[in-house]
Amino acid sequence: MFQHLFRKSRPLAWLAPTAFALQLLAGTSAVAAPAAETPRAGGTLTTIIQPEPVILTSALNSAAPTGFFSANVFDGLVEYDNNFKLKPALAERWDISKDSKTLTFHLRPNVKWHDGKPFTSADVKWTLENVWKKLHPRNQILFGKVTQVDTPDPLTVVLHFSEPSLAVLSSLNSNGAQVLPKHLYEGTDILNNPYNNKPVGTGPFVFKEWNKGNYIVLERNPNYWDKGKPYLDKIVFKVIPDASARAAALEKGEAQYAPFNPVPLKDAQRLAQLPSLKLETRGYDWISPWLFMDVNLDRPYFKDVRVRQALAHAIDLNALNKVVWFGFGKPAVSPVVSTLTQFFNPAVPKYAYDPAKAEQLLDAAGLKRNADGNRLKIQIDYLPYGDDYKRSAEYLKQAYKRVGIDVTVRTQDTPTYTKRVYGDRDFDLAVVWFAGFADPLVGVTRAYRADTVGKNIPWSNGSGYRGEEANKLIDEAQGSPSQAERVELFKRFQTVVQNDLPSVPLLELRFFTVQSSSLRDTVSGVDQIYASLKNAWFAQPPGATATVAGK
Repeated sequence: MFQHLFRKSRPLAWLAPTAFALQLLAGTSAVAAPAAETPRAGGTLTTIIQPEPVILTSALNSAAPTGFFSANVFDGLVEYDNNFKLKPALAERWDISKDSKTLTFHLRPNVKWHDGKPFTSADVKWTLENVWKKLHPRNQILFGKVTQVDTPDPLTVVLHFSEPSLAVLSSLNSNGAQVLPKHLYEGTDILNNPYNNKPVGTGPFVFKEWNKGNYIVLERNPNYWDKGKPYLDKIVFKVIPDASARAAALEKGEAQYAPFNPVPLKDAQRLAQLPSLKLETRGYDWISPWLFMDVNLDRPYFKDVRVRQALAHAIDLNALNKVVWFGFGKPAVSPVVSTLTQFFNPAVPKYAYDPAKAEQLLDAAGLKRNADGNRLKIQIDYLPYGDDYKRSAEYLKQAYKRVGIDVTVRTQDTPTYTKRVYGDRDFDLAVVWFAGFADPLVGVTRAYRADTVGKNIPWSNGSGYRGEEANKLIDEAQGSPSQAERVELFKRFQTVVQNDLPSVPLLELRFFTVQSSSLRDTVSGVDQIYASLKNAWFAQPPGATATVAGK
């Protein structure tokens, strides 16, 4: 029954409505490497990572910068190809019992951690029991039904579930379920273990240095289990906070790879026309990203659902997409993106752009305009991942001004933002994006589960929603052995949360990567943005030699 998960979701079917976006998407396949090319070993890849990660292992933090970096150091039990199909990685094969309650992994022999210690089933068992089930923001629910983990030998791991958990196999790559070395973590304070920031993995690249605020250096793992790979000698992750400086670095060849819309969207067209660069949109399908706004339900003025409905009616999502995101998105209907056609429910309650209705709802809720024309003064915090998120917050500020809500946009770094929203809960509105992944249980429901509120678990339930019916539906979907039943439960879940509206879906996002035209094979699966660059290679050496300050 687990196998139902791997019926391929429909590929991203919508295209950005601008002429440039259409050209970009059409041009991606046109510049793909010819099949006859033979990979060339060697070279240093300089990539841009922004913002700088706060930690270097995705086992403990699911933030995008951490995921982008750490997949090069750690392997997953499986990989995903370009058709969402499973490929062996640390697990060579796996077996599923007829009742879908037992999942057995047969691990690859002779795999070594970067410090030379053998990778074994004990590492998987320890990580699942101590990290995935207790600390990881997504995996606490995903592996919550695991009652026992057996390790009959060093290369066999047997997971026993109290109920089927059909979403598990959709999240066993190096991002979804990253395995940590037991011998370096057991008996330590896991969250403060020094190896979180000098990681030891089994992956294609070995950690060498983190010069905070400047760069992180990885070098080729000469003992990697996937023989002959990686092709690159080194990867340098450069931290470049300024968007214009990122564009300049790519244009000059000082950096050859940058993901997650690294340049201002208005600059993307100019860069795409340069012969030395290309824009790539593949490799993001697995994450199903959506932009939304959390409403802090602990604030007295947001407890009335009419106020939350007014917040939704005041936003012109089409204009937000066009003005702020330059067409690289699509107005969201639900927290489940429309490209996940199996789960998406188009019949959820909708809140069309209607400022007059927003004002009526605010009046009815008792928030009348004062003498200064304002009904309410609040703050909005935005994910500090770049100008697009800041401009989204500023757009919302203007939208709310029209209906009498005075908004102050607050800027901070990532640790402050996550603590404010997911720990201290000291905010009114927060703009953020989540990855929904291939199954709503993996990425969507974490934004609504009541048991994570206020626990300082980044990228979980920021609104403080404690909806009884929604949480019951999540639990039922988690334990259902029927994929058809799970689909129906998730469709009902979407209706419930869109009625309660603890968070306002804004856009389904379309990310792109800017990379050197001579860089080959950077996309090998639907999860590439959170997968390693072990297959990447340069057809020609970079035009500008990658350098690290002081070296």
